[in-house]
Amino acid sequence: MPKIKSNSGAAKRFKKTGSGFKRKQAFKNHILTKKNSKRIRQLRPKQQVAASDVAMVRRMMPGV
Repeated sequence: MPKIKSNSGAAKRFKKTGSGFKRKQAFKNHILTKKNSKRIRQLRPKQQVAASDVAMVRRMMPGV
């Protein structure tokens, strides 16, 4: 029986942790000049995937 493939887009965006999945914060890729330093700094840390979305992420990454 072949292994089930992970969704490659999801595999690049999410990492498994002990308590769920972590993800990068949105709105920090481009057009950063109009965003002030405080806003950019607050977007820096990784976030937990919301509890309502964990099942969907888990379904896209079956081998994790």
